[in-house]
Amino acid sequence: MKPRYWTRATTELSARDPVLKKLIEQHHSLTVGSRGDAFQTLARAIVGQQISVKAAQSVWDRFVAAHSAVSPAVIAASTTETLRSCGLSGQKSGYILDLAAHFYDGRLQPAGWKRLPDETLIAELIRVKGIGRWTAEMFLIFNLARPNVFPVGDLGLQNAIALNYNRGRKPEPARMQRVGDTWAPWRSVATWYMWRSLEATPVEY
Repeated sequence: MKPRYWTRATTELSARDPVLKKLIEQHHSLTVGSRGDAFQTLARAIVGQQISVKAAQSVWDRFVAAHSAVSPAVIAASTTETLRSCGLSGQKSGYILDLAAHFYDGRLQPAGWKRLPDETLIAELIRVKGIGRWTAEMFLIFNLARPNVFPVGDLGLQNAIALNYNRGRKPEPARMQRVGDTWAPWRSVATWYMWRSLEATPVEY
């Protein structure tokens, strides 16, 4: 489902940024999307860390096939051996089992997350093993549809800003911030279109 702010955001970004205007026109029929609930979104993000989109999808498909449901209760009862047989590393297997345990025993309470400011929720999420700032930011963008997340550590965003704003050179953090400042309060939307400049097919979490 398209976020309620999406049309306003694309209109305002198109008016102020010719690069984004072109990308928005090229991909006008697409929008950000999520494939699952909070637990699934975070688990998918862990699976996708430091591997290609294609590889992540393959591992995720095997992960889903190996379990009766992708729920905290089912995954918390799984084993490292089962997860590794899906293609997950030992470290990622541990992360996902720990994530499932956090949801299952109530240490994570997603019902209240919609009321939390971005940075407060990021701080809560990164206390879980295997969830760093990037994973938390992907959750805010894809699951909660927060409009103004700017994941400066994302390699895809770095490459897109290099391509579209920095003559192909890797941007310094200060350069990225200057570009991102011109997109506020719609930096999540602008980031999503930056990704489209590298890969037309959207990734969903």
